[in-house]
Amino acid sequence: MDDSPGNAFEVPEHLPLLPIRDAVVFPSMILPLFVGREVSIKAIETAAEGDRLLALVTQRDPDVDDPTPEDMYAIGTVGMIMRMMRLPDGRLKVLVQGLSKVRVAEYRKTEPFIEVQVEPLEVEDPQWSVETEALVRSVREKIEELLPLRHLPPEILSVTASVDDPGRLADLVSSNLRLRVDEAQEILEIVDPIRRLRKIDSLLRRELAVSSMQAEIQSNVRDEMTRSQREHFLREQLRAIQQELGETDERASEIEDLRERIAKAGMNEEARTEADRQLERLERMHPDSSETHVVRTYLEWMVELPWSCTSDDNLDLQHARDVLQRDHAYLHKVKERIIEFLAVHKLRGRVSGKSPILCLVGPPGVGKTSLGRSLAQAMGREFVRMSLGGMRDEAEIRGHRRTYVGAMPGRIVQGMKQAGSANPVFMLDEIDKLGADYRGDPAAAMLEVLDPEQNCQFRDHYLNVPYDLSQVLFVATANLIDPIPPALLDRMEVIRLPGYTPEEKEVIGRRFLVPRQLEECGLTAEAVTVSRSAIRTIITGYTLEAGVRSLEREIGRLFRKVARRFAEGEADSASISLRNLKSYLGAPPVQDEAIPREDEAGIARGLAWTQAGGEVLIVEATQVRGRGLTLTGQLGDVMKESGQAAHSYVRWRAAQFGIADALTRNEIHVHVPAGATPKDGPSAGVTMATAIVSLLTDIPIRADVAMTGEITLRGRVLPVGGVREKALAALRRGINQVILPASNKHDLDEIPPELARRIKFHFVHTMDEVLALALTEPLSPELRSSAIKKAAATRQVRS
Repeated sequence: MDDSPGNAFEVPEHLPLLPIRDAVVFPSMILPLFVGREVSIKAIETAAEGDRLLALVTQRDPDVDDPTPEDMYAIGTVGMIMRMMRLPDGRLKVLVQGLSKVRVAEYRKTEPFIEVQVEPLEVEDPQWSVETEALVRSVREKIEELLPLRHLPPEILSVTASVDDPGRLADLVSSNLRLRVDEAQEILEIVDPIRRLRKIDSLLRRELAVSSMQAEIQSNVRDEMTRSQREHFLREQLRAIQQELGETDERASEIEDLRERIAKAGMNEEARTEADRQLERLERMHPDSSETHVVRTYLEWMVELPWSCTSDDNLDLQHARDVLQRDHAYLHKVKERIIEFLAVHKLRGRVSGKSPILCLVGPPGVGKTSLGRSLAQAMGREFVRMSLGGMRDEAEIRGHRRTYVGAMPGRIVQGMKQAGSANPVFMLDEIDKLGADYRGDPAAAMLEVLDPEQNCQFRDHYLNVPYDLSQVLFVATANLIDPIPPALLDRMEVIRLPGYTPEEKEVIGRRFLVPRQLEECGLTAEAVTVSRSAIRTIITGYTLEAGVRSLEREIGRLFRKVARRFAEGEADSASISLRNLKSYLGAPPVQDEAIPREDEAGIARGLAWTQAGGEVLIVEATQVRGRGLTLTGQLGDVMKESGQAAHSYVRWRAAQFGIADALTRNEIHVHVPAGATPKDGPSAGVTMATAIVSLLTDIPIRADVAMTGEITLRGRVLPVGGVREKALAALRRGINQVILPASNKHDLDEIPPELARRIKFHFVHTMDEVLALALTEPLSPELRSSAIKKAAATRQVRS
């Protein structure tokens, strides 16, 4: 059927209605539809059984599933079913063609399908005019312009060229434009063909403007993508022209400067090859790209590292001795070891990186870091310090790979750049405090750095080329040796720095700390004087440490209070002595625990080592009804095992000591006072055994004797550490006799001779020797019986 002018088409009065979502059907338009609603399927089936005609009307709201008459537009199109196919999911696929416009006059029924009464729209044939001809030509021209922009079907040009009727041309163009539903419905409802064509012309102008803008945007995007290539080509041409004219631009100057610095850096062959390769990449890159910044930063690191620049070593031993003596008091053993180190390398003519790496081990505040700085000054080298405390990321040592954003070299390479020399003194501070987590183990990365066989080819992840560390003099510091991994410790030569004695601290305070703090506080030695007794009281009453860091803080606090009085005009001079020290610093916070001065049974004096120096421990033993051994005083596992060994030794020798009955009937309780302070170590074994034997035999222990040593189950006395600190602690507490294992005799060399002469040392091999020296009476069964009777008689008289 055709609705072209001249052909009559009779529209039935009653038709099934098919609601259309998101589309408007125009006359002569062919449209595929997928139908799934039950009422729509019934409408199609009813039409297919008859004349195949339907009323195709668009819904106002496409989301309504069961539309009512109010949900439908009033104007629609009569359509013919050209083809119909049922899909596996129950839906229908139909191909319909619009025939003519109709108005829905009445909804006759809605079940089982919608049936409506329709009225054809009267369309008058338009009269030819100049305006009509102009509109037709304008629409055709705009369609031709829009064709390449909106990808319209090419055959539309030939179809529109053969259509002269304004109304049919308007419907044909409308069906091929992607219009909104409300706009398409508005055009469908315009009856006058000229008005409809005028509306189409307006919409075509809008679509043409929008499509032109969209095409321009896409063209700009394509231009941006090719701009970098065009700029690179033009820049190459500009460089060639500038070379012909003898001119250079800023980027060329930068490239040339990097090339000269690479040539002068003295890199090894592999590093030079990599640097040249990266420089060639930089020349070809766009100056504003992110990769250009990465390559430029890499080359800056490469040329600023000291590849072959070294400082001249000063191996004058007298000069080194003077510098060490000027900066540090005492520490004679350490100073001598450093002088020996320099003497060996003086004979060799150079300091080789294949020498053992020094590791200075000692308590805090004894001068480990400052010793490394003094070593650098004595040798005339640069000094670099790297703190390893708390480091947990392996990349801190080896660096990050350049694939990561913000990648940088590791701390080793950064330190070498900071030194500006290939042979600095490199201080690895707090090496015992390296950590490890999921990011790696920095201690494992340090193995390559501190291995003389490997560090000549150290490869940082960022540089990715070998760097020679063999000329670097590494000096590590640590407070404890135990946390250092064995493989790392094996690569270092350990030099122990003992703590200072109170006498040494007094000298250090007068020679170094007092002048330094006077200068820090703006005071002069003429205006402020400090007596020796005041310094000794600060050492013993206000500090508890092996070093002198707290001592310097207390002296600084003292001088700040003096400076405040000077600034407020209260005084212009001050003399600080033992009498007025408390008015400046307050009451001494450190109070020595009272040491029993009388001979008593069951109370022994042991010696212990702490990070703050040596200390005298009181070990008390008592007996109650029961069996076994109880140990108290916040003791560590090793110290508890020492107590168990001492108890087992006493039980083994009980018959010989004449204490078998007492040991069987009673429970032994051993306590070490100062229960809030953790204690550990094996050196209290002989002290506990002596206290238990003294308790059970009722023979007092001499109050002027202190002891230390590890005990075995058979009564042998094994060597212990910290002899120097322990002996000086006994001397401070007024104890002038010390029992030591015979194997520790060589440790007396560490004690200053003037102090060693004030102590009488007893060297023992077995517990029998310890008991003979510590107890006030000889130990034998006869004397044991006599002592017990005597003690019982004394208790009876007292009662």
